[in-house]
Amino acid sequence: MNISSGFRSVAVAAIAAAGIGFASAAHADSGTIRFAVYKAAFFVGGSGGEGTLTFHGRKYPVSIGGISGGLAFGASKTYFQGTVRHIRRPQDVTGIYGAAGGGGAVGKGAQMIVMTNDKGAQLELTGRQVGLQINADISGMSIKVK
Repeated sequence: MNISSGFRSVAVAAIAAAGIGFASAAHADSGTIRFAVYKAAFFVGGSGGEGTLTFHGRKYPVSIGGISGGLAFGASKTYFQGTVRHIRRPQDVTGIYGAAGGGGAVGKGAQMIVMTNDKGAQLELTGRQVGLQINADISGMSIKVK
């Protein structure tokens, strides 16, 4: 059976492209992140905080800012910690993360969230919340590696 050279070229190009895709995914790495966020809301809310990204044994300071809108009342402080996946360098964590959800805390509460930014960095976070807050909102969070 004779395979045309055009078909063979396309097949080789497709295999090479797939190999490059797998290679770049294999080079992506992960780190850990910890930060505290203060949030206050009365329908529209704001949040801010700071923390640390640990990547390849080095620590990088991060700043957090955000806004939310929907049904939200109260004030709280949440301590988040978790894993950052699919990054090649610390600056890949910088970006806008969005989430929709709901919850509440009177005194102490717990949260879990998974978010992704436009660079593909994925945050898998758990958090301890302290304060009085009730929310069913859409929120955005900005993280910047300093």
